[in-house]
Amino acid sequence: MASYDAINHQQGASPYGSGDPYYHESSGYITPQKPPARGRKWIWIAVPIAIAVIVAAVVGGVVGSRNHKDSSSSSSSNAAQGSGGGEGAASSAASVKNAIGIFATATNSDYLMPVYPSTTNTAAFTTPTFNPSNNAALAWPSDSFQPSTPQPDHPLPSLIAADPYLKAWNTSIFNNATQYAALPPVVYHMDGASGILDNAREIKMRLKAFSYVYRMTNDTKWADRAWQEIQNAAGNGTTPFGPDDDKWNSMHFLDTAEFTAAFGIAYDWLHEVLTNDQKSQMISTMIKYGLSLGMNAYNGNASIGWWDTNTEGNWNCVCNGGLTLGALAILGDDTSGIAQQILGHSIDNAKQNCALAVSDDGTWAETANYWYFGTTGHAEMSAALISATGSDYGLLSVNPQFNLTGDFHMYVQGATSLFNYGDHGPNKFSTTANSIIFYGNHYKIAQYMLYQRDQHDAPEPWSMFWYDPTVAGAFWDGLPLDRFFDNGLDQWASMRSSWTDNNALYVAMKAGQLLGHQNHNDLDCGDFVLDAMGTRWAGELGSGDYLSDGYFNGDTQDAERWLYYRKRTEGQNTILINQQNQNINASPKVNHGSTGEAQGSSTVYSPPGSSTAYFVADLTSAYNSTTSLKRGIRTINGRKQVLLQDDINTQGTVMWRMHTNATVSVDQSGTSATLQIGDAKMTMQILNAPSGAQISTGPAQRFQNDPALPPNQTDQENPGAVQPAVVGDVVERL
Repeated sequence: MASYDAINHQQGASPYGSGDPYYHESSGYITPQKPPARGRKWIWIAVPIAIAVIVAAVVGGVVGSRNHKDSSSSSSSNAAQGSGGGEGAASSAASVKNAIGIFATATNSDYLMPVYPSTTNTAAFTTPTFNPSNNAALAWPSDSFQPSTPQPDHPLPSLIAADPYLKAWNTSIFNNATQYAALPPVVYHMDGASGILDNAREIKMRLKAFSYVYRMTNDTKWADRAWQEIQNAAGNGTTPFGPDDDKWNSMHFLDTAEFTAAFGIAYDWLHEVLTNDQKSQMISTMIKYGLSLGMNAYNGNASIGWWDTNTEGNWNCVCNGGLTLGALAILGDDTSGIAQQILGHSIDNAKQNCALAVSDDGTWAETANYWYFGTTGHAEMSAALISATGSDYGLLSVNPQFNLTGDFHMYVQGATSLFNYGDHGPNKFSTTANSIIFYGNHYKIAQYMLYQRDQHDAPEPWSMFWYDPTVAGAFWDGLPLDRFFDNGLDQWASMRSSWTDNNALYVAMKAGQLLGHQNHNDLDCGDFVLDAMGTRWAGELGSGDYLSDGYFNGDTQDAERWLYYRKRTEGQNTILINQQNQNINASPKVNHGSTGEAQGSSTVYSPPGSSTAYFVADLTSAYNSTTSLKRGIRTINGRKQVLLQDDINTQGTVMWRMHTNATVSVDQSGTSATLQIGDAKMTMQILNAPSGAQISTGPAQRFQNDPALPPNQTDQENPGAVQPAVVGDVVERL
């Protein structure tokens, strides 16, 4: 899909061969970067009438076909290690862990999802737990952010040797550091939309890797390479880096915060090898371009500090987190007192805002993608405070439901990619989902740690510190297939046929309020995504152009944000009435149910034929001049098909819409269509079609009679679209 989370591939060589899930034979090690461009076209599929029942028949063994082989690298030796609980499985948990190695044998090359062997290993694939008979838990970085404390001998090297995950991650970090070292320092680039945030996060990513490898080797070449990057970002390199008065772009304070965090990490981890002059330079740079401006924000400078007041989202987490890391790092060496002043503001401010961005059902209040930025900032801040002071000061407890946010992340991930509604945000670089490794450790939820350790973004320094090697079991063992999130702000459902099959069915649908998401939402009540056979059939278009006029102005019905196709109701997979946007004051009501199946120990799982789950949303409040509109979605036929039903009582033109990258062939009756992506096919059929109901296709672009965009503005392109179809007549649902 055009907007799924992905990475660029880095060159390298894996000591674990083709079975290393963090390595691709063709392109080496991986590092979080910007998503690659996707070549498939975006079109909409529409049923331009008011209808009672629609079904999307998802292929399984029933109505579809698939001749596609998994395009992933896998190792027969690794697969054999995971087959059964025979002679390779020893009696102790530690021996079992070493016998099977990494559970995922490869990474899917299309969507970067872990590929699990088709096997049952009752010795290793057990209920998630922390088993003290495994290796001792990792103590480092208990001394991080305490540079004046002598460094003890850390257990990390011995744990790396004993734990297959730590071993693989360590190798990836070393290889990535080698890749970065061969590159020139990051070049200053102001992109206008996200300022220099890409620069800041890329530099943070590099400094973490260089500093980590130095700490593991004591080889000063890594500290020297880190210093080159530090000098560059301070404006003391061989090329200019931003204006002298505001190099870290405080007007987009995310940039400032990420630079401050990067410098704080490097200052702390390299403290023993930095010269006094280097330390002094770093302190001055952090104060001038970071901490002093942070104090200005806390003291009421609204132009740079709007994020510190009633901002329950990623901005507050990243800004407070970055300032906290910088302040903690220099606290013992700062003679100005500003580090202490920052800590007097940042912790309480984050507790009042950042920590409340998780709803009482675990959902991140912005979007599934902005969860990454927010929780990374929150986890880094919490971990730094614990390592430096022994306390998180309530950041992890002030919101009693914060521990549920790992469930949100796991269930919002489909068989291919996220249920990626709303805006997706800028490039991630050093931002990963490793926050749930930290939360799994703190809240003692083994499932979170076991889930994330197999993901493509796991290999980076935070995972080395936050992972608890005493964790044991399989995240999927006993994990329900379905989860419903009921908070009125969010309201969404996640339903699947398997946790470990890349060809599994996954369907998610949302309702929820349309305000209160930090202007990152769409007008999308009733929106859904659909995965099957290793591909996404109903997908999301993602962010528009952040530089567009009024793009983040969405507080009123006629606000500029709702003029852009990707944010309008017609740009979503939902019902469109009279080609009008949904009412921003919508307050849907939902109900749901499930037969309650949970996957067992085996990676091979097929739900029974009676297995089902459903989610029904009353969306009447989202549509003007509509008597009633209810949308329900259900898995049927042993979760091989999906029934999507809309009951509508309205007067006007009604259109059912879905966005896809598939090639669509509509049959002569117009009531059935075949969708094809590669060798995979899906059948879509209207059941009990009223007279005149027909499937049509059209380009993923605005209608000609839509309200005009702001002057000189254009929609984000959705390239390769086919020609539009005729919109249906005005009808009335009786």
